Amino acid sequence: MLLRHTKKEVMEREALTINPAKTCQPIGAMYAALGIHGCLPHSHGSQGCCSYHRSTLTRHYKEPVMAATSSFTEGASVFGGQANLVTAINNIFMVYEPDLIAVHSTCLSETIGDDLQQIVTKAKDDGKIPEGKHVIYAPTPSFVGSHVTGYANMVAAMAEQFAENTDKQLDQINIVAGWMEPADMREIKRIAKELGVSIQLFPDTSDVLDAPQTGKHVFYPKGGISVPALKSTGDSKSSIALGCFSGEPGAIALDKKCTVPFKTEDIPVGLRATDRFLMSLGKAAGKKIPESITDERGRLVDLMTDMEQYFHGRKVALFGDPDALIPLTEFLLDLNMKPVHIVSGTPGKLFEQRMRDILADSVPDANIKNGSQADIYLLHQWIKNEPVDLLIGNTYGKYIARDEDIPFVRHGFPILDRIGHSYFPSVGYMGGLRLAEKILEALMDRQDRDAPEESFELVM
Repeated sequence: MLLRHTKKEVMEREALTINPAKTCQPIGAMYAALGIHGCLPHSHGSQGCCSYHRSTLTRHYKEPVMAATSSFTEGASVFGGQANLVTAINNIFMVYEPDLIAVHSTCLSETIGDDLQQIVTKAKDDGKIPEGKHVIYAPTPSFVGSHVTGYANMVAAMAEQFAENTDKQLDQINIVAGWMEPADMREIKRIAKELGVSIQLFPDTSDVLDAPQTGKHVFYPKGGISVPALKSTGDSKSSIALGCFSGEPGAIALDKKCTVPFKTEDIPVGLRATDRFLMSLGKAAGKKIPESITDERGRLVDLMTDMEQYFHGRKVALFGDPDALIPLTEFLLDLNMKPVHIVSGTPGKLFEQRMRDILADSVPDANIKNGSQADIYLLHQWIKNEPVDLLIGNTYGKYIARDEDIPFVRHGFPILDRIGHSYFPSVGYMGGLRLAEKILEALMDRQDRDAPEESFELVM
């Protein structure tokens, strides 16, 4: 198999990444931009870059992802892409008629030093942006950060370039969404409705990348936050950022521009993270938690209690995005499992400290690493030295799972070899039920597979 060459001996690497546990910034920026209604993302770079970003999102969501490109040639690569981008903006509004264009940079345009703000200003001064239309921009160099960084940069750009403060405070709460699936964003809106809280969720990819099949193609699906709604976020009472890596930068930008106070919570995956989110949302809006939500919590606790004997003491290795791994690790502890190997390719000093705090009493000697050399190769080495009962991560984990014969639960981005993950939430108590059920099914399927004939039981 592909990874049989992985050596057990772990050696320090300073300049080499093998099988990175991340992808590049523009993919995250493109995904975030799709969370605005009527938006056409634009990749300021070569056609190949844009094709890669679109194809990765299309393979994960099984939906057509529309995006434009500046189509750099050798000339633009040397002398700059200003002319390409100004022409592109004019052509896009004429041909595709979006409400706005969200421009993100690439390795190439960042290396040659293109100034997106200056170019967009020129396009506006030259009359290339029609009345009532908009162009926003975010720097997303692929040679630093990850797709999570690019997502955060585009979300911050939404706040910086759209939010307005009219001094007329609105009875609404902003929820700055970290990187989540469309179904997760829909679940956040459902929970807010159950609480009777008026929210502005941005970005919002629900009904965009999980739009219903109607028999005809719609270039701009009905989902996504509208431009007027985005502008109104500057008059909201407060904001809740979901995820310190992907959501918080947008809340910080909004606070700086419009003085909207914010609180950062983890993406509500599992029991305790959902508890904290609900308490923060209820407190911010002055609402009590309704009985319907309390019942959902009770059902999750009931499942955790009923199935505890199958979870107890099982060792887990997991990899993915930091804002997903932090609450997921906490949830695994609540299931009485032991996360022993944790890897995230996204850099950031806060990640390891949060993980150490969460695991301090339960798994103090866990292997934790994030950043450039925190890759899938390292995770495989750790597993060879200390085997685990379960692996959780995106599709790229399937090679380790096959090589080491480990039960595997797909979770995170990207998932390229399965269908349906974007339609079912992992957040909230209902998402916790689904996640626990997926973990339980993987473990019990393995128990059935490995059971000798005399122990192959109908009731387990």
